[in-house]
Amino acid sequence: MTSLLNTLCLQILLGKPEGRRPRFRWVDNIKTDLQEVGCGYMDWIGLAQDRDRWRKLVSAVMSLRVP
Repeated sequence: MTSLLNTLCLQILLGKPEGRRPRFRWVDNIKTDLQEVGCGYMDWIGLAQDRDRWRKLVSAVMSLRVP
């Protein structure tokens, strides 16, 4: 176990981790956030074009995330 840990630490230190990290687009983040607050069905693209309504939604979502 110790040798595996040393190998992983060395790979991270040298900047050569194995594998690929998953790529997320900003659209994926928006969809995930809307699903978390129960608005996954929403036409968020149309809503984003109305700045006032979008701002209200974003402020509501941000207030839910504050601990």
